[in-house]
Amino acid sequence: MGTGPFAVPSFEAIRQSGHQILAVVTKPEPPVKSRKGPPPAPVRTWATTHGLPILDPPSINDADAVEQLGALEADLLVVCDYGQILKPQALATARLGGINLHGSLLPAYRGAAPVQRALLACDRETGVSVIHMTPKLDGGPIVGAVTTAIKSDETAGELEERLSQLGVPLVMDSIEALSRWDGASVIGKVQDPGSATKAPRLNKSEAEIDWNRTRTEIDCHVRGMQPWPVAFAHLAVREDKPPLRVAITKVSAVDEAIDDLRVGQITGGKDLVVAAADGALRIETLCPAGKREMTGQEFQRGYQLPRGASFQ
Repeated sequence: MGTGPFAVPSFEAIRQSGHQILAVVTKPEPPVKSRKGPPPAPVRTWATTHGLPILDPPSINDADAVEQLGALEADLLVVCDYGQILKPQALATARLGGINLHGSLLPAYRGAAPVQRALLACDRETGVSVIHMTPKLDGGPIVGAVTTAIKSDETAGELEERLSQLGVPLVMDSIEALSRWDGASVIGKVQDPGSATKAPRLNKSEAEIDWNRTRTEIDCHVRGMQPWPVAFAHLAVREDKPPLRVAITKVSAVDEAIDDLRVGQITGGKDLVVAAADGALRIETLCPAGKREMTGQEFQRGYQLPRGASFQ
């Protein structure tokens, strides 16, 4: 059971291992709103490529969907990046219940955006966990976990891809552990609910940069918001025009005098450098609304903003 790209490496490893995949359960395709239509979800594309049967009920917990699952007589449900929470009736359709690969070191960052939330919090390490599923969101006992350091220049998209690969052997080991399970004892380590934190799905409004934060915090914000929704700010480029919305995709701390500037104001010169709470921050790459991505120097050559020009 999966929909997004995080699931594909583990699902492919299961396919290659010789386990029988009775069905691939994924979210339904969204309605077509344009001639081109939305791109197919990665798990659907993978299943189609390998000729695997696909089930895509609107709700996995509806009676019809539960009946379909029960008819498969599966030993185990393997869930990753699916997008729906399975209720007890759905979990009970498989002899061994289900396992779920999650992109955090549970019980930290339970929810839909664990990778992004770890970056936004400026965490230095994260990892992947496999749980034996219960009806509570990401709340089952932990069958296994792997820790990794977060790279200093890593975006959420890059980290998520790396974690998806890190999870492959963990999923395979967990399937092996479930095959030996007696069906009665708790398999894995019970989570401490007092240590649980939430990782709700991102929304566009969260992407706006707060220049009152430190340079490290802003850098984490910029990396954590990629590839979606992408960090942004509004910059006053002309007195006779409204502020320009710019998507900011890379920043770095620099040594430059900002004593006479308020946070959000730029230093002028050939680089696009802005004052943050604890020093100067160079905008390495950005994308003005309606234009291509460019370097801060290219942007500054075009607009020649003076010292004191300000982000809003």
